[in-house]
Amino acid sequence: MKIIPATPEHVLVIGPLFDQYRVFYKQPSNLTASTQFIQERLTHKESIIFLALSDEATPIGLGFTQLYPSFSSESLKRLWILNDLYVSPAARKQGVGEALMERASQFAKDDHAKGLSLETAMNNFPAQRLYERIGWKRDEEFYRYNLIF
Repeated sequence: MKIIPATPEHVLVIGPLFDQYRVFYKQPSNLTASTQFIQERLTHKESIIFLALSDEATPIGLGFTQLYPSFSSESLKRLWILNDLYVSPAARKQGVGEALMERASQFAKDDHAKGLSLETAMNNFPAQRLYERIGWKRDEEFYRYNLIF
């Protein structure tokens, strides 16, 4: 497996993975819209996506993580939001998620960011176990609020 920074040329590999990710979070499948969304993020350099590819002669997409930039006013530094992490069902329990998380972490360190932050569903226990096993800490101090339109 190799982890690479995605470019617009990888959209057709990431698009189906992103669509599956959205379905996991109870959204209706829409491959066209999912692929277009990824195309726009990469083309406009609005996110950083790391793509896990198999080592085969014709690599297949195993998973991805997408980071969005933010800032910490308190530390006066950039903060990266690890917004999306997805590993295809066939590639799970093979270290793909951990490798993607490590690549994202190294990227944030190299960028001299304050760190990374993420949210996950309260019932996504496999993801929570991974995050905690590799050193992420659950926030016990702050509540999260949203205003959804």
